[in-house]
Amino acid sequence: MADELIKPDELLSKIDHRPSGAGWMDTPLDIRKGMYCYASNPKSVETLSLPNARAWNPLDEDWKLPDNWQQIIHEGFKERLEKFRSFKIFMDICVRCGACADKCHFFIGTGDPKNMPVLRAELLRSVYRNDFTTAGKILGKLAGARPMSLDVLKEWWYYMFQCTECRRCSVFCPYGIDTAEITIMGRELLNLLGLNIDWIATPVSNCFMTGNHLGIQPHAFKDMLDFFVEDIEEVTGVLVEPAYMAKDADILFITPSGDVFADPGTYTCMGYMILFHYLKVKYGLKITWSTYASEGGNFGFFTSHETMKRLNAKMYAEAKRLGVKWILGGECGHMWRVIHQYMDTMNGPADFLEEPVNPITGTKFENAASTKMVHIAEFTADLIKHGKLELDPSRNDNKIITFHDSCNPARGMGLLDEPRYVIQNVANNFYEMPPNTIREQTFCCGSGAGLNAGENMELRMAGGFPRANAVKHVHEAYGVNMLACVCAIDRAALPASMEYWVPEVDVTGLHELVANALILPGEKERETDLRGEPLPGMEE
Repeated sequence: MADELIKPDELLSKIDHRPSGAGWMDTPLDIRKGMYCYASNPKSVETLSLPNARAWNPLDEDWKLPDNWQQIIHEGFKERLEKFRSFKIFMDICVRCGACADKCHFFIGTGDPKNMPVLRAELLRSVYRNDFTTAGKILGKLAGARPMSLDVLKEWWYYMFQCTECRRCSVFCPYGIDTAEITIMGRELLNLLGLNIDWIATPVSNCFMTGNHLGIQPHAFKDMLDFFVEDIEEVTGVLVEPAYMAKDADILFITPSGDVFADPGTYTCMGYMILFHYLKVKYGLKITWSTYASEGGNFGFFTSHETMKRLNAKMYAEAKRLGVKWILGGECGHMWRVIHQYMDTMNGPADFLEEPVNPITGTKFENAASTKMVHIAEFTADLIKHGKLELDPSRNDNKIITFHDSCNPARGMGLLDEPRYVIQNVANNFYEMPPNTIREQTFCCGSGAGLNAGENMELRMAGGFPRANAVKHVHEAYGVNMLACVCAIDRAALPASMEYWVPEVDVTGLHELVANALILPGEKERETDLRGEPLPGMEE
């Protein structure tokens, strides 16, 4: 990565937040390599039955659009204004006060005015005013209106895919405008013309065909977990035995496929397996995995509401088929925003499942009364609170930890205290980043919403700079060497960002830390953590 990118100091020197003096409508678009993802593979678009599947290149003049593409956009815009009341309100009520302007990590990291949330939204609003408001039709540019053109369309595409839909800007908007929802609508309109990126379209296609974003076949999914069984036995001396599609299970567990196939998420996945084995041996709780519903994440969220709905349905279909009581979900980001903000109106109600109750502690998870799905951080925090886990936090003493609030669990579902409670009970060294960079105000990893590709690395490092800068602060102040998170995209994206900005800091999932500390019945004296690195006191 370092060979392909300019050095961090050079990237910082390129940032200029001073206004250029030119109006934004008069500033020409410059599509630069390193700042965008490759166009979607036509086979993936065809699989999803999305429109206008063809090979195209963002750098080409001709994007191979249908002859009536402007009509398609106009009708799609009109349909969504009528269908989604919030979208219509968001188009009308912005007063361009600028409260959100400096809150976007992409604006902070690039200095590009069109990455200010208010201005990114104006890309759509300007066309909305031209086509759907009297003032725009009469006054045109004076009313902030402009007609749809090929240049405008390309500008839409370029900047709608420079937004991670993290919603940080919405926290500061005095009118409650959710600019991420505007980005979602912009992407929906672009998909009407086949204008997606491959880092989204192909995972969505894979998930539609095989149940997970990576296209893992059922036997390969099981084989990977079986490899983890061997690794766990080597570390702990205990043979764990995960259940697959078990119809006598209490709970169905679903996690992002990235946890199964991508480091450091694999260690988090091993952590799940160790925890479930512990609960089975100590309390008789049976949790099953599924090779059909083998993906908790939902890249359909970055495509369209309908695609999101299609991919979300498999989890509930599998829970119904297996006859479990409720669903336990792994450490994921957008999985949880989809569940908590959209599931009821898309796929619900899930009234064939029970209201989740922890069978070990008796705790009723009231926030999951409708969705019937509990975040594993809540579940584990509840077990710890009731003294149901035997833990040795000193096993994590070589880790000086800070916590990154992943955008969607934090802002999308309010999961703020439970991960911290878990960390403080499984580790002895924990430090918070500055208050204006965490919890509801957390910065994004810089690679969410399908932007975690390799070809857009400059964009990712620029967008990841605010988060990395806060990590650098606690690294220098407290010696922090480990960044914990509860999102699979974060676990995939943050290692590259840390390597670039703060190379002394590594990345971990929450349940990797839990598994390191958890004392398994019958385990041998552990000498290493799940990564095979010596535990404190075992260095020699």
